Amino acid sequence: MPLTVFRHATVWTGLPTPSDTGRPPAALAVRDGRVAAVGAAAEALAGAADEVLDLDGGLLMPAFADGHCHPDQAGFEALGPRIRPCTSVDELVAEVARYAAEHPEADWILGGSYDATLAPDGLFDARWLDAAVPDRPVALRAWDYHTLWCNTEAMRRAGLDDSVKDSERGRFPRRPDGSLMGTLVEWDAVDAVLGAAPAWSRDERVRALAIATRTYAAAGVTWIQDAWVEHEAVDAYLAAARQGVLATRVNLALRADPSRWREQLAEFAADRDRIEAAGLDRLTLRTVKFFVDGIIENRTAALLEPYADDPCTRGMPLWAAAELREALLEFDRLGLQPHLHAIGDAGIRTALDALAHLTEVRGPRDRRPVIAHVQMVDPEDLPRFAELGVIANIEPLWLRPDPVMTDLTMPRLGEARSRRQYPLGSLLRSGARVSFGSDWPVTDHRPLAGLPVAVTRQTPQRRPEGGWLPGERIDIETAMSCYTAGVAHQAMADDRGVLAPGRGADLVWLDRDPRDCDPHDVPRITVRGTWLAGERTHHAHG
Repeated sequence: MPLTVFRHATVWTGLPTPSDTGRPPAALAVRDGRVAAVGAAAEALAGAADEVLDLDGGLLMPAFADGHCHPDQAGFEALGPRIRPCTSVDELVAEVARYAAEHPEADWILGGSYDATLAPDGLFDARWLDAAVPDRPVALRAWDYHTLWCNTEAMRRAGLDDSVKDSERGRFPRRPDGSLMGTLVEWDAVDAVLGAAPAWSRDERVRALAIATRTYAAAGVTWIQDAWVEHEAVDAYLAAARQGVLATRVNLALRADPSRWREQLAEFAADRDRIEAAGLDRLTLRTVKFFVDGIIENRTAALLEPYADDPCTRGMPLWAAAELREALLEFDRLGLQPHLHAIGDAGIRTALDALAHLTEVRGPRDRRPVIAHVQMVDPEDLPRFAELGVIANIEPLWLRPDPVMTDLTMPRLGEARSRRQYPLGSLLRSGARVSFGSDWPVTDHRPLAGLPVAVTRQTPQRRPEGGWLPGERIDIETAMSCYTAGVAHQAMADDRGVLAPGRGADLVWLDRDPRDCDPHDVPRITVRGTWLAGERTHHAHG
Protein backbone atom coordinates (compact mmCIF):
# COMPACT_ATOMS: atom_id res chain seq x y z
CA MET A 1 0.00 0.00 0.00
CA PRO A 2 1.65 3.30 -1.10
CA LEU A 3 2.51 5.77 1.64
CA THR A 4 2.49 9.52 0.99
CA VAL A 5 3.78 12.09 3.46
CA PHE A 6 2.83 15.76 3.20
CA ARG A 7 5.27 18.01 5.07
CA HIS A 8 6.35 21.62 5.58
CA ALA A 9 2.73 22.74 5.92
CA THR A 10 0.30 24.00 8.47
CA VAL A 11 -2.21 21.19 8.88
CA TRP A 12 -5.69 22.29 9.91
CA THR A 13 -7.37 19.09 10.99
CA GLY A 14 -10.75 20.62 11.78
CA LEU A 15 -10.24 19.42 15.35
CA PRO A 16 -8.97 21.38 18.38
CA THR A 17 -5.20 21.82 18.48
CA PRO A 18 -3.71 19.49 21.12
CA SER A 19 -3.07 21.44 24.31
CA ASP A 20 0.27 19.71 24.91
CA THR A 21 1.91 21.43 21.93
CA GLY A 22 -0.16 24.53 21.36
CA ARG A 23 0.98 24.43 17.73
CA PRO A 24 -0.78 22.96 14.69
CA PRO A 25 0.82 19.88 13.12
CA ALA A 26 3.15 20.39 10.17
CA ALA A 27 2.88 16.98 8.48
CA LEU A 28 0.33 14.35 7.52
CA ALA A 29 0.72 10.81 6.17
CA VAL A 30 -1.75 8.98 3.90
CA ARG A 31 -1.90 5.26 3.17
CA ASP A 32 -4.56 3.44 1.17
CA GLY A 33 -6.82 6.48 0.90
CA ARG A 34 -6.87 7.18 4.64
CA VAL A 35 -4.96 9.34 7.07
CA ALA A 36 -2.20 7.21 8.60
CA ALA A 37 -0.63 9.76 10.93
CA VAL A 38 -0.65 13.46 11.80
CA GLY A 39 2.12 15.71 13.09
CA ALA A 40 5.38 14.25 14.42
CA ALA A 41 4.19 10.69 13.80
CA ALA A 42 3.67 11.55 10.12
CA GLU A 43 7.06 13.27 9.88
CA ALA A 44 8.69 10.13 11.25
CA LEU A 45 7.29 8.13 8.33
CA ALA A 46 8.90 10.33 5.65
CA GLY A 47 11.96 8.10 5.29
CA ALA A 48 9.82 5.08 4.43
CA ALA A 49 7.35 6.94 2.22
CA ASP A 50 6.77 6.17 -1.45
CA GLU A 51 6.16 9.87 -2.03
CA VAL A 52 7.01 12.95 0.02
CA LEU A 53 5.33 16.22 -0.94
CA ASP A 54 6.74 19.53 0.25
CA LEU A 55 3.81 21.92 0.66
CA ASP A 56 6.02 25.01 0.80
CA GLY A 57 4.48 26.43 3.96
CA GLY A 58 0.90 26.27 2.68
CA LEU A 59 -2.20 25.03 4.44
CA LEU A 60 -3.34 21.40 4.24
CA MET A 61 -6.90 20.86 5.41
CA PRO A 62 -9.94 18.62 4.85
CA ALA A 63 -11.22 19.04 1.31
CA PHE A 64 -14.23 21.25 0.81
CA ALA A 65 -17.64 19.88 -0.09
CA ASP A 66 -20.79 21.45 -1.54
CA GLY A 67 -24.10 20.58 0.09
CA HIS A 68 -26.34 21.98 -2.65
CA CYS A 69 -25.52 22.51 -6.32
CA HIS A 70 -26.57 21.69 -9.88
CA PRO A 71 -23.45 20.51 -11.71
CA ASP A 72 -25.08 19.39 -14.95
CA GLN A 73 -26.77 22.77 -15.38
CA ALA A 74 -23.44 24.48 -14.76
CA GLY A 75 -21.84 22.23 -17.35
CA PHE A 76 -24.59 22.97 -19.86
CA GLU A 77 -23.92 26.69 -19.43
CA ALA A 78 -20.40 26.06 -20.68
CA LEU A 79 -21.83 24.49 -23.85
CA GLY A 80 -24.10 27.44 -24.77
CA PRO A 81 -23.85 31.22 -25.15
CA ARG A 82 -21.73 32.84 -22.44
CA ILE A 83 -24.35 35.16 -21.03
CA ARG A 84 -23.43 35.08 -17.33
CA PRO A 85 -20.76 37.82 -17.58
CA CYS A 86 -23.09 40.19 -19.46
CA THR A 87 -23.85 43.46 -17.67
CA SER A 88 -26.65 44.85 -19.86
CA VAL A 89 -29.53 43.66 -21.99
CA ASP A 90 -27.66 44.83 -25.08
CA GLU A 91 -24.69 42.62 -24.14
CA LEU A 92 -27.00 39.65 -23.57
CA VAL A 93 -28.62 40.05 -26.97
CA ALA A 94 -25.26 40.53 -28.69
CA GLU A 95 -23.87 37.36 -27.11
CA VAL A 96 -26.90 35.35 -28.20
CA ALA A 97 -26.51 36.73 -31.73
CA ARG A 98 -22.81 35.79 -31.74
CA TYR A 99 -23.51 32.24 -30.60
CA ALA A 100 -26.33 31.82 -33.13
CA ALA A 101 -24.09 32.97 -35.96
CA GLU A 102 -21.32 30.56 -34.91
CA HIS A 103 -23.73 27.62 -34.49
CA PRO A 104 -26.03 27.58 -37.53
CA GLU A 105 -26.61 23.86 -36.89
CA ALA A 106 -28.32 24.49 -33.53
CA ASP A 107 -32.09 24.15 -33.90
CA TRP A 108 -32.61 25.63 -30.42
CA ILE A 109 -30.33 28.06 -28.59
CA LEU A 110 -30.33 27.19 -24.90
CA GLY A 111 -28.32 28.99 -22.25
CA GLY A 112 -27.94 30.36 -18.78
CA SER A 113 -27.74 32.24 -16.64
CA TYR A 114 -28.52 35.90 -17.05
CA ASP A 115 -28.63 38.59 -14.36
CA ALA A 116 -32.29 39.27 -13.57
CA THR A 117 -31.49 42.75 -12.23
CA LEU A 118 -30.70 44.00 -15.76
CA ALA A 119 -34.39 44.63 -16.55
CA PRO A 120 -37.02 46.36 -14.42
CA ASP A 121 -38.68 43.93 -11.99
CA GLY A 122 -36.69 41.10 -13.58
CA LEU A 123 -38.98 41.02 -16.63
CA PHE A 124 -37.35 40.58 -20.06
CA ASP A 125 -39.16 40.98 -23.39
CA ALA A 126 -39.15 38.32 -26.12
CA ARG A 127 -38.84 41.07 -28.72
CA TRP A 128 -35.34 41.91 -27.51
CA LEU A 129 -34.23 38.39 -28.44
CA ASP A 130 -36.31 38.44 -31.64
CA ALA A 131 -34.12 41.30 -32.89
CA ALA A 132 -31.08 38.98 -32.73
CA VAL A 133 -32.58 35.58 -33.57
CA PRO A 134 -36.06 35.74 -35.09
CA ASP A 135 -36.16 32.36 -36.83
CA ARG A 136 -34.90 29.88 -34.21
CA PRO A 137 -36.09 29.31 -30.64
CA VAL A 138 -34.01 30.92 -27.89
CA ALA A 139 -34.56 29.96 -24.23
CA LEU A 140 -32.32 31.36 -21.49
CA ARG A 141 -32.40 30.51 -17.79
CA ALA A 142 -32.11 33.37 -15.32
CA TRP A 143 -29.46 33.17 -12.61
CA ASP A 144 -32.13 31.84 -10.21
CA TYR A 145 -33.16 28.90 -12.45
CA HIS A 146 -36.79 29.62 -11.53
CA THR A 147 -37.26 31.96 -14.50
CA LEU A 148 -36.90 31.65 -18.28
CA TRP A 149 -36.53 34.34 -20.93
CA CYS A 150 -37.37 33.23 -24.44
CA ASN A 151 -38.05 34.68 -27.87
CA THR A 152 -41.32 34.59 -29.78
CA GLU A 153 -40.30 31.56 -31.86
CA ALA A 154 -39.71 29.51 -28.69
CA MET A 155 -43.21 30.32 -27.44
CA ARG A 156 -44.65 29.52 -30.85
CA ARG A 157 -42.95 26.12 -30.95
CA ALA A 158 -44.25 25.44 -27.44
CA GLY A 159 -47.81 26.24 -28.51
CA LEU A 160 -48.08 29.26 -26.23
CA ASP A 161 -50.17 32.26 -27.19
CA ASP A 162 -51.89 35.11 -25.41
CA SER A 163 -54.74 32.84 -24.30
CA VAL A 164 -52.53 30.82 -21.91
CA LYS A 165 -53.50 31.11 -18.25
CA ASP A 166 -51.40 31.18 -15.11
CA SER A 167 -51.48 27.96 -13.07
CA GLU A 168 -50.90 27.08 -9.43
CA ARG A 169 -47.25 26.39 -10.28
CA GLY A 170 -46.50 28.79 -13.13
CA ARG A 171 -46.95 32.39 -14.18
CA PHE A 172 -46.86 34.08 -17.61
CA PRO A 173 -46.09 37.82 -17.21
CA ARG A 174 -47.63 40.10 -19.83
CA ARG A 175 -47.07 43.41 -21.50
CA PRO A 176 -49.48 46.28 -20.78
CA ASP A 177 -51.53 45.26 -23.85
CA GLY A 178 -52.04 41.74 -22.43
CA SER A 179 -49.66 39.93 -24.80
CA LEU A 180 -47.10 37.43 -23.51
CA MET A 181 -43.91 39.22 -22.56
CA GLY A 182 -41.48 36.32 -22.92
CA THR A 183 -40.46 35.94 -19.27
CA LEU A 184 -41.82 32.73 -17.74
CA VAL A 185 -41.92 32.12 -14.00
CA GLU A 186 -41.72 28.79 -12.15
CA TRP A 187 -42.38 25.20 -13.12
CA ASP A 188 -45.46 25.02 -15.31
CA ALA A 189 -44.51 28.11 -17.30
CA VAL A 190 -40.82 27.27 -17.69
CA ASP A 191 -41.52 23.64 -18.53
CA ALA A 192 -44.04 24.64 -21.18
CA VAL A 193 -41.16 25.96 -23.29
CA LEU A 194 -38.32 23.69 -22.25
CA GLY A 195 -40.55 20.67 -22.77
CA ALA A 196 -40.66 21.56 -26.47
CA ALA A 197 -36.86 21.84 -26.72
CA PRO A 198 -34.74 18.84 -27.68
CA ALA A 199 -33.38 16.89 -24.71
CA TRP A 200 -29.65 16.91 -24.05
CA SER A 201 -28.05 13.75 -25.37
CA ARG A 202 -26.32 11.34 -23.02
CA ASP A 203 -22.93 12.31 -24.47
CA GLU A 204 -23.67 16.01 -23.91
CA ARG A 205 -24.71 15.28 -20.33
CA VAL A 206 -21.53 13.29 -19.69
CA ARG A 207 -19.45 16.11 -21.13
CA ALA A 208 -21.25 18.63 -18.91
CA LEU A 209 -20.65 16.51 -15.81
CA ALA A 210 -16.97 16.12 -16.66
CA ILE A 211 -16.61 19.90 -17.03
CA ALA A 212 -18.47 20.60 -13.79
CA THR A 213 -16.69 18.09 -11.59
CA ARG A 214 -13.25 19.08 -12.90
CA THR A 215 -14.16 22.67 -12.08
CA TYR A 216 -15.08 21.60 -8.56
CA ALA A 217 -11.85 19.65 -8.09
CA ALA A 218 -9.91 22.78 -9.05
CA ALA A 219 -11.74 24.59 -6.25
CA GLY A 220 -10.66 22.03 -3.65
CA VAL A 221 -13.98 20.16 -3.56
CA THR A 222 -14.29 16.35 -3.41
CA TRP A 223 -18.02 15.76 -2.67
CA ILE A 224 -21.09 17.50 -4.09
CA GLN A 225 -24.83 17.15 -3.66
CA ASP A 226 -26.62 17.42 -6.99
CA ALA A 227 -29.82 18.82 -5.57
CA TRP A 228 -32.08 18.49 -8.63
CA VAL A 229 -31.86 15.33 -10.68
CA GLU A 230 -34.50 14.15 -13.12
CA HIS A 231 -34.92 10.47 -13.98
CA GLU A 232 -33.50 10.91 -17.49
CA ALA A 233 -30.18 12.18 -16.08
CA VAL A 234 -29.40 8.99 -14.15
CA ASP A 235 -28.12 7.11 -17.20
CA ALA A 236 -25.66 9.91 -17.95
CA TYR A 237 -24.40 9.90 -14.38
CA LEU A 238 -23.86 6.15 -14.55
CA ALA A 239 -22.02 6.54 -17.86
CA ALA A 240 -19.85 9.36 -16.49
CA ALA A 241 -18.92 7.33 -13.41
CA ARG A 242 -18.15 4.21 -15.44
CA GLN A 243 -16.01 6.23 -17.86
CA GLY A 244 -14.05 7.66 -14.93
CA VAL A 245 -14.77 11.31 -15.78
CA LEU A 246 -16.30 12.32 -12.43
CA ALA A 247 -13.58 14.29 -10.65
CA THR A 248 -15.59 14.42 -7.41
CA ARG A 249 -17.97 12.18 -5.54
CA VAL A 250 -21.58 13.03 -6.41
CA ASN A 251 -24.73 12.17 -4.49
CA LEU A 252 -27.96 12.47 -6.47
CA ALA A 253 -31.22 13.93 -5.18
CA LEU A 254 -34.10 12.88 -7.42
CA ARG A 255 -36.77 15.58 -7.68
CA ALA A 256 -40.20 14.58 -6.40
CA ASP A 257 -42.89 16.07 -8.65
CA PRO A 258 -46.04 17.07 -6.73
CA SER A 259 -48.19 16.11 -9.73
CA ARG A 260 -46.85 12.55 -10.12
CA TRP A 261 -44.84 11.60 -7.06
CA ARG A 262 -46.75 8.36 -6.49
CA GLU A 263 -45.68 7.12 -9.93
CA GLN A 264 -42.12 8.14 -9.11
CA LEU A 265 -41.82 5.85 -6.08
CA ALA A 266 -41.06 2.75 -8.14
CA GLU A 267 -38.93 4.79 -10.57
CA PHE A 268 -36.78 6.21 -7.77
CA ALA A 269 -36.37 2.81 -6.14
CA ALA A 270 -35.21 1.33 -9.44
CA ASP A 271 -32.74 4.17 -10.05
CA ARG A 272 -31.36 3.85 -6.53
CA ASP A 273 -30.95 0.08 -6.93
CA ARG A 274 -29.18 0.48 -10.30
CA ILE A 275 -26.61 2.83 -8.82
CA GLU A 276 -26.10 0.72 -5.72
CA ALA A 277 -25.64 -2.40 -7.87
CA ALA A 278 -23.04 -0.62 -10.00
CA GLY A 279 -20.84 -0.20 -6.91
CA LEU A 280 -19.20 3.02 -8.14
CA ASP A 281 -17.04 4.82 -5.60
CA ARG A 282 -17.90 8.30 -6.81
CA LEU A 283 -21.65 7.99 -7.39
CA THR A 284 -24.49 7.48 -4.93
CA LEU A 285 -28.25 8.09 -4.97
CA ARG A 286 -29.46 8.52 -1.40
CA THR A 287 -31.66 11.61 -1.47
CA VAL A 288 -35.05 12.90 -2.59
CA LYS A 289 -35.58 16.59 -3.37
CA PHE A 290 -38.71 18.64 -2.73
CA PHE A 291 -39.21 22.20 -3.96
CA VAL A 292 -41.56 23.48 -1.25
CA ASP A 293 -41.80 27.00 -2.68
CA GLY A 294 -40.11 29.36 -5.14
CA ILE A 295 -37.98 32.47 -4.61
CA ILE A 296 -38.63 35.88 -3.13
CA GLU A 297 -37.40 37.79 -6.19
CA ASN A 298 -40.27 36.32 -8.26
CA ARG A 299 -42.75 36.62 -5.39
CA THR A 300 -43.06 32.82 -5.45
CA ALA A 301 -41.46 32.02 -2.09
CA ALA A 302 -44.26 31.18 0.36
CA LEU A 303 -44.63 33.88 3.05
CA LEU A 304 -46.71 33.99 6.22
CA GLU A 305 -47.76 37.56 5.42
CA PRO A 306 -48.32 39.23 2.01
CA TYR A 307 -45.47 40.63 -0.05
CA ALA A 308 -44.66 44.23 0.79
CA ASP A 309 -44.85 45.33 -2.85
CA ASP A 310 -47.86 43.16 -3.77
CA PRO A 311 -50.33 42.72 -0.90
CA CYS A 312 -52.46 40.42 -3.07
CA THR A 313 -50.03 37.50 -2.84
CA ARG A 314 -48.20 35.45 -0.25
CA GLY A 315 -46.26 33.51 -2.87
CA MET A 316 -46.56 30.18 -4.65
CA PRO A 317 -46.49 27.06 -2.46
CA LEU A 318 -45.50 24.20 -4.74
CA TRP A 319 -46.72 21.43 -2.42
CA ALA A 320 -49.92 21.32 -0.40
CA ALA A 321 -48.95 20.71 3.23
CA ALA A 322 -50.91 17.44 3.53
CA GLU A 323 -49.51 16.14 0.23
CA LEU A 324 -45.96 16.92 1.30
CA ARG A 325 -46.42 15.05 4.58
CA GLU A 326 -47.78 12.01 2.75
CA ALA A 327 -44.99 12.06 0.16
CA LEU A 328 -42.29 12.27 2.82
CA LEU A 329 -43.75 9.22 4.56
CA GLU A 330 -43.71 7.19 1.36
CA PHE A 331 -40.24 8.19 0.22
CA ASP A 332 -39.00 7.44 3.72
CA ARG A 333 -39.96 3.81 3.09
CA LEU A 334 -37.26 3.84 0.40
CA GLY A 335 -34.69 5.05 2.92
CA LEU A 336 -34.08 8.29 1.02
CA GLN A 337 -32.80 11.38 2.81
CA PRO A 338 -35.21 14.35 2.50
CA HIS A 339 -33.74 17.53 0.99
CA LEU A 340 -36.24 20.39 0.86
CA HIS A 341 -35.87 23.72 -0.91
CA ALA A 342 -37.68 26.23 1.34
CA ILE A 343 -37.05 29.96 1.22
CA GLY A 344 -40.07 31.85 2.59
CA ASP A 345 -41.07 31.71 6.26
CA ALA A 346 -44.29 29.88 5.36
CA GLY A 347 -42.35 27.45 3.15
CA ILE A 348 -39.85 26.74 5.93
CA ARG A 349 -42.65 26.20 8.45
CA THR A 350 -44.37 23.80 6.05
CA ALA A 351 -41.11 21.89 5.64
CA LEU A 352 -40.44 21.72 9.39
CA ASP A 353 -44.03 20.63 10.10
CA ALA A 354 -43.77 17.86 7.50
CA LEU A 355 -40.45 16.62 8.91
CA ALA A 356 -41.87 16.66 12.45
CA HIS A 357 -44.83 14.63 11.22
CA LEU A 358 -42.45 12.15 9.56
CA THR A 359 -40.67 11.52 12.85
CA GLU A 360 -43.94 11.26 14.79
CA VAL A 361 -45.35 8.66 12.40
CA ARG A 362 -42.25 6.67 11.40
CA GLY A 363 -40.24 7.13 14.56
CA PRO A 364 -36.66 8.33 14.86
CA ARG A 365 -33.83 7.11 12.64
CA ASP A 366 -30.67 8.64 11.22
CA ARG A 367 -32.35 10.57 8.38
CA ARG A 368 -30.32 13.81 8.56
CA PRO A 369 -33.02 15.82 6.74
CA VAL A 370 -31.92 19.00 4.99
CA ILE A 371 -33.73 22.28 4.44
CA ALA A 372 -31.86 24.25 1.80
CA HIS A 373 -31.46 28.02 1.59
CA VAL A 374 -33.28 28.93 4.85
CA GLN A 375 -33.73 32.55 3.85
CA MET A 376 -36.73 33.69 5.92
CA VAL A 377 -37.16 31.89 9.25
CA ASP A 378 -39.92 32.95 11.62
CA PRO A 379 -38.35 33.37 15.09
CA GLU A 380 -40.73 30.74 16.49
CA ASP A 381 -39.36 28.18 14.04
CA LEU A 382 -35.65 28.80 14.49
CA PRO A 383 -35.16 26.44 17.49
CA ARG A 384 -37.00 23.66 15.66
CA PHE A 385 -34.00 22.96 13.42
CA ALA A 386 -31.96 21.70 16.38
CA GLU A 387 -34.97 20.06 18.04
CA LEU A 388 -35.80 18.05 14.91
CA GLY A 389 -32.21 17.36 13.85
CA VAL A 390 -32.73 19.28 10.60
CA ILE A 391 -29.59 20.42 8.79
CA ALA A 392 -29.76 24.02 7.57
CA ASN A 393 -27.98 24.19 4.22
CA ILE A 394 -27.01 27.80 3.54
CA GLU A 395 -25.34 29.43 0.53
CA PRO A 396 -22.87 32.00 1.99
CA LEU A 397 -22.70 34.16 -1.13
CA TRP A 398 -26.34 35.11 -0.61
CA LEU A 399 -25.63 36.69 2.79
CA ARG A 400 -24.80 40.18 1.52
CA PRO A 401 -26.64 43.22 0.13
CA ASP A 402 -25.69 42.79 -3.53
CA PRO A 403 -27.86 44.19 -6.35
CA VAL A 404 -30.16 41.15 -6.31
CA MET A 405 -30.79 41.73 -2.62
CA THR A 406 -31.21 45.50 -2.79
CA ASP A 407 -33.05 45.78 -6.13
CA LEU A 408 -35.31 42.72 -6.02
CA THR A 409 -35.39 40.97 -2.63
CA MET A 410 -35.66 43.77 -0.10
CA PRO A 411 -38.47 45.63 -1.91
CA ARG A 412 -40.49 42.42 -1.86
CA LEU A 413 -40.06 41.93 1.90
CA GLY A 414 -39.99 45.41 3.35
CA GLU A 415 -37.55 46.64 5.97
CA ALA A 416 -38.59 44.57 8.98
CA ARG A 417 -38.62 41.19 7.25
CA SER A 418 -35.44 41.98 5.34
CA ARG A 419 -33.63 42.07 8.69
CA ARG A 420 -34.62 38.45 9.36
CA GLN A 421 -32.87 36.90 6.39
CA TYR A 422 -30.33 34.08 6.61
CA PRO A 423 -29.98 33.78 10.42
CA LEU A 424 -26.72 31.82 10.17
CA GLY A 425 -25.24 32.83 13.51
CA SER A 426 -28.56 32.33 15.31
CA LEU A 427 -28.96 28.84 13.88
CA LEU A 428 -25.48 27.81 15.03
CA ARG A 429 -26.01 29.30 18.49
CA SER A 430 -29.27 27.34 18.75
CA GLY A 431 -27.37 24.08 18.28
CA ALA A 432 -28.52 23.44 14.71
CA ARG A 433 -26.20 21.65 12.29
CA VAL A 434 -25.26 23.83 9.30
CA SER A 435 -23.77 22.84 5.97
CA PHE A 436 -22.68 25.22 3.24
CA GLY A 437 -23.44 25.04 -0.46
CA SER A 438 -23.24 27.21 -3.55
CA ASP A 439 -26.38 26.44 -5.57
CA TRP A 440 -23.97 26.66 -8.52
CA PRO A 441 -24.53 27.86 -11.21
CA VAL A 442 -26.79 30.30 -9.36
CA THR A 443 -23.71 31.65 -7.57
CA ASP A 444 -19.97 30.96 -7.56
CA HIS A 445 -19.03 27.34 -6.84
CA ARG A 446 -15.79 28.19 -5.02
CA PRO A 447 -15.80 27.79 -1.23
CA LEU A 448 -12.99 30.34 -1.09
CA ALA A 449 -15.44 32.88 -2.54
CA GLY A 450 -18.11 32.01 0.02
CA LEU A 451 -15.95 32.05 3.16
CA PRO A 452 -15.46 35.84 3.40
CA VAL A 453 -19.17 36.52 3.04
CA ALA A 454 -20.07 34.22 5.92
CA VAL A 455 -17.47 36.03 8.02
CA THR A 456 -18.16 39.66 7.00
CA ARG A 457 -21.64 39.69 5.41
CA GLN A 458 -20.25 42.36 3.11
CA THR A 459 -20.02 42.90 -0.62
CA PRO A 460 -16.56 42.80 -2.27
CA GLN A 461 -16.59 46.59 -1.91
CA ARG A 462 -16.70 46.06 1.91
CA ARG A 463 -20.24 47.35 2.19
CA PRO A 464 -21.94 47.88 4.53
CA GLU A 465 -19.38 48.85 7.14
CA GLY A 466 -19.53 46.31 9.93
CA GLY A 467 -21.51 43.86 7.81
CA TRP A 468 -25.16 43.36 6.96
CA LEU A 469 -26.94 41.97 10.03
CA PRO A 470 -23.62 41.72 11.90
CA GLY A 471 -25.09 39.54 14.66
CA GLU A 472 -25.35 36.74 12.11
CA ARG A 473 -21.66 36.77 11.12
CA ILE A 474 -19.48 33.80 12.07
CA ASP A 475 -15.75 33.33 12.52
CA ILE A 476 -13.51 31.92 9.80
CA GLU A 477 -12.88 28.51 11.39
CA THR A 478 -16.60 27.94 11.90
CA ALA A 479 -17.17 28.84 8.25
CA MET A 480 -14.43 26.43 7.16
CA SER A 481 -16.07 23.71 9.24
CA CYS A 482 -19.44 24.34 7.59
CA TYR A 483 -17.78 23.62 4.22
CA THR A 484 -16.02 20.49 5.54
CA ALA A 485 -17.40 18.68 8.60
CA GLY A 486 -20.81 20.30 8.16
CA VAL A 487 -21.27 18.93 4.66
CA ALA A 488 -19.70 15.59 5.63
CA HIS A 489 -22.43 15.24 8.27
CA GLN A 490 -25.06 15.98 5.65
CA ALA A 491 -23.44 13.41 3.35
CA MET A 492 -23.55 10.79 6.14
CA ALA A 493 -19.80 10.54 5.61
CA ASP A 494 -18.73 10.37 9.23
CA ASP A 495 -15.23 9.29 8.21
CA ARG A 496 -14.59 12.58 6.39
CA GLY A 497 -14.64 16.30 7.17
CA VAL A 498 -11.79 16.26 9.72
CA LEU A 499 -8.25 14.85 9.54
CA ALA A 500 -7.31 12.15 12.04
CA PRO A 501 -5.79 8.66 11.77
CA GLY A 502 -8.25 6.29 10.11
CA ARG A 503 -10.29 9.06 8.51
CA GLY A 504 -10.69 9.44 4.76
CA ALA A 505 -7.86 11.36 3.07
CA ASP A 506 -9.89 13.98 1.21
CA LEU A 507 -7.49 16.93 1.25
CA VAL A 508 -6.96 20.38 -0.18
CA TRP A 509 -3.66 22.28 -0.27
CA LEU A 510 -3.93 26.09 -0.22
CA ASP A 511 -1.03 28.42 -0.79
CA ARG A 512 -2.11 30.52 2.21
CA ASP A 513 -4.10 30.01 5.38
CA PRO A 514 -7.53 31.76 5.24
CA ARG A 515 -7.28 32.33 8.99
CA ASP A 516 -4.24 34.58 8.48
CA CYS A 517 -5.76 36.70 5.68
CA ASP A 518 -7.98 39.71 5.48
CA PRO A 519 -11.29 37.93 4.77
CA HIS A 520 -11.73 39.84 1.51
CA ASP A 521 -8.42 38.42 0.26
CA VAL A 522 -9.49 34.79 0.75
CA PRO A 523 -10.91 34.40 -2.81
CA ARG A 524 -7.42 35.13 -4.14
CA ILE A 525 -5.90 32.14 -2.34
CA THR A 526 -4.67 29.50 -4.80
CA VAL A 527 -5.77 25.88 -4.59
CA ARG A 528 -2.46 24.09 -5.17
CA GLY A 529 -3.84 20.57 -5.04
CA THR A 530 -6.88 18.42 -4.26
CA TRP A 531 -6.90 14.74 -3.22
CA LEU A 532 -9.91 12.42 -3.08
CA ALA A 533 -9.22 9.36 -0.90
CA GLY A 534 -5.53 10.04 -1.41
CA GLU A 535 -5.80 10.30 -5.21
CA ARG A 536 -4.86 13.66 -6.69
CA THR A 537 -7.73 15.19 -8.66
CA HIS A 538 -6.29 18.67 -9.18
CA HIS A 539 -2.78 19.99 -9.65
CA ALA A 540 -2.28 23.73 -9.97
CA HIS A 541 0.07 24.72 -12.76
CA GLY A 542 2.77 27.27 -12.29
